[in-house]
Amino acid sequence: MMGRAAAADPGHVGYVPAPENLEAREWFRDAKFGLFIHWGIYSLKENGEWVMHRTQIPKVEYQKLAGEFYPYAFDADEWCEIAKAAGMKYITITSKHHDGFAMYDSAVSDYDMIDATPFKRDILKELAEACERHDLKLFFYYSQLDWQHEDYFPRGRTGGFTARPESGDWEAYIDYMDTQLTELLTGYGPIGGIWFDGMWDRPDANWRLGRTYKLIHDLQPATLIGSNHHVSPIPGEDFQMFEKGLPGESPFDKKARISDLPLETCDTINNSWGYNQHDHWLKKDRDLIHYLVRGAGMNANLLLNVGPKPNGTIAENQVKKLKMMGAWMEKWGHTIYGTRMGPYRPSGWGVSTEKDGQVYVHVLTMDRSIVLPKIDRSIAAARLLDGTAVEFEIAETGTILHLPTERPDPYDTIIVLDYE
Repeated sequence: MMGRAAAADPGHVGYVPAPENLEAREWFRDAKFGLFIHWGIYSLKENGEWVMHRTQIPKVEYQKLAGEFYPYAFDADEWCEIAKAAGMKYITITSKHHDGFAMYDSAVSDYDMIDATPFKRDILKELAEACERHDLKLFFYYSQLDWQHEDYFPRGRTGGFTARPESGDWEAYIDYMDTQLTELLTGYGPIGGIWFDGMWDRPDANWRLGRTYKLIHDLQPATLIGSNHHVSPIPGEDFQMFEKGLPGESPFDKKARISDLPLETCDTINNSWGYNQHDHWLKKDRDLIHYLVRGAGMNANLLLNVGPKPNGTIAENQVKKLKMMGAWMEKWGHTIYGTRMGPYRPSGWGVSTEKDGQVYVHVLTMDRSIVLPKIDRSIAAARLLDGTAVEFEIAETGTILHLPTERPDPYDTIIVLDYE
């Protein structure tokens, strides 16, 4: 993760999404909630996924971590059960992060789970099969940035202390990347999407996006392409992402216009992407629920990250947070899943969502009354989800809703509106 804006790239000019892709986009918009997993050999250092760069570990020394990686407690079904219990609809996992290590069996590299670790199991294969069993879609994060590959040259803004030769063939590296993407799209069943990251490391490079994006869509037309490049969407991309902030609020994506593509915001459940033994802080229950609800009110999914431990387990305190969110979604998720942004724009008091002509006003503050701006519809009735009437009055500025003293939920007071 992290980075700054990338230069414009022409991308897949003239790209017309296939019918399967358009259908997948609508599924994605409906899904609203996904699990992000940052996991790799860096977890052994217990200091986040950027440890190779931050502590300036040379390539040869860093590669030795692979020989120590034996996640004996990894259980793909357990991970899927955790995601399902949280109310999540898809999983996005790091297939290759910036350290260049492949979390699967790659034929074009020995720096992978089968050839370099004593574990000798294809993590992604097991997760793909488990996702199918649990009716979850699987997305692959893939880092275009690579601190290990010698052909990633000229060097970018990061990874400058890895003791690689100061030479290389950039086109050969892009060919390598395309080959690995082909492996991921031909050996692991239907893939929900490819989640790119790292273009910002070399913003002026020829990333050959047009060919890469076409390759992906030719192999699996329904696969959605997104990129964490922090600029406006490039032709060939199918969804737009925002890092550590909702659309228009991300500190990394200030220069990116909010597009008409499906939207997603990604963030961590604590302060770290990869496992960090020193990071004991977790986001508050209220903040997590509000993140998810505000996202839905802005047409954005929430992709919430956990960083599994070196042994393959997810920390119990993080699992507890996910279960809390699942319990909330079990009660109120019908006002989130499958919705689109409602007629009332996001405001300080909250957001609105809409589905099948039904409008839900999500009041996220403890205000005794809120003002809904005027729209071209007249409210006939307002009620809580249990049917309790909510008083309202028409004013010069709009419609004033008077909220009850007793709230059904401590985090979100949901009001259903009926119109004349």
